[in-house]
Amino acid sequence: MPAIWKGSISFGLVSIPVALQNASRTEELKFRLLRSRDLSPVNYKRVAAVDGKEVPWDQIVKGYEYEKGKFVVLKDEDFKRVDLEATDTIDIVDFVDLAQINPIFFHKPYYLEPQKGGSGPYHLLRQVLQDTHKAGISKVIIRTRQHLAAVKANGNLLVLELMRFADELVPSTAIKAPAEKKLGARELNMAKTLVNQMSEDWDPDRYTDEYRSALMKLIDKKVASGGKALPTAGHRPKAATNVIDLAAVLQQSLAEAGTAKSRAKSQRRKGRARAA
Repeated sequence: MPAIWKGSISFGLVSIPVALQNASRTEELKFRLLRSRDLSPVNYKRVAAVDGKEVPWDQIVKGYEYEKGKFVVLKDEDFKRVDLEATDTIDIVDFVDLAQINPIFFHKPYYLEPQKGGSGPYHLLRQVLQDTHKAGISKVIIRTRQHLAAVKANGNLLVLELMRFADELVPSTAIKAPAEKKLGARELNMAKTLVNQMSEDWDPDRYTDEYRSALMKLIDKKVASGGKALPTAGHRPKAATNVIDLAAVLQQSLAEAGTAKSRAKSQRRKGRARAA
């Protein structure tokens, strides 16, 4: 897999050569826009605003609008010239306790792959971060913009997780929060019991994209039917919780959660028995 960026991690006088590799992927079904009468694909065109003519890629440049209708053109070498040293360095400026970082700041993970000569300090940094439960807060320039990022230990690898700067987040004060209400001890204890009853060890393989699977089944049916309309399935939205009788709702939830958990355990036992 080709690296999307190559450079080094820097903290103090230590420099570790690394390559950045994608650690996530988006599994989305791709749809084409079609003309309804003959299903002819509709293409996007890059057209100039002044005359409506299509513009080929080799005639397109990047420009910044510094005044209404006035642009300055920036080329690739201009972006590199901003800070030549910083473009290939993940510069760790602080180490902080990972638990102190609100997850809302995290954005996208990348694997950091050690390069030739970097194995020793790479594993040293990974082990230290793992033992101390800390993250290296850094800044890195990728594809013409600077990112805040956290270097974290992840198993036997280091991960760089891009973060949002504080001014990129909408302040929570902009959201109208419900007024605090005094909680009844009975409801609180029942809610805690429900959470404990529904708790499991983290296993990411337990969670799959059910919507995508259902959509693929629907597509297969439409292909098999020659594109004919399929019968509409009636789905009712879940009713909102009756706040007046919250205790009764919690009691029913506890009963259903217990039944669901017993059923899941039974299915897992049957699965292990078949595997044996």
